[in-house]
Amino acid sequence: MIKKLENIKVIATNKKAHFNYFLSDFTECGIVLVGTEIKSLRSHACSIGDAYVLIRQAEMEIINMHINPYEQGNIFNHDPLRARKLLLHKRQINWFNNQVKKGGFTIIPTKVYLKNGKAKVEIALAKGKKLYDKRETIKKRDLERDLGRE
Repeated sequence: MIKKLENIKVIATNKKAHFNYFLSDFTECGIVLVGTEIKSLRSHACSIGDAYVLIRQAEMEIINMHINPYEQGNIFNHDPLRARKLLLHKRQINWFNNQVKKGGFTIIPTKVYLKNGKAKVEIALAKGKKLYDKRETIKKRDLERDLGRE
């Protein structure tokens, strides 16, 4: 069986996520978009810095994901901050829901990309870092930077 080459084009990443959270259980999922949103995504007009995922009525939705309105979209343009449905299997949604209900966890998007022409979002289970954990991260990063210079 011949494996198909995957054509991945990264559109947006959540750089603060690794600093503010302990991330685990990364999952790729599809996203439901309207016509002008996918055109805007192809031009890298997306921000997921403040975005998070909610589970409502056994469906996952991404909240606060900003996709700029398409420049040539006129009356058919979309609301930039609307809630967008994520496409996952029911057992995956139930697993994430159980993890969030256990406490201390939230679900955040870490990356938005196009894979073989389809819009995908990478989500992760996140647990918030304390201030001393963030200081530790800064210390490690500075040490690695100093070793790289030498």
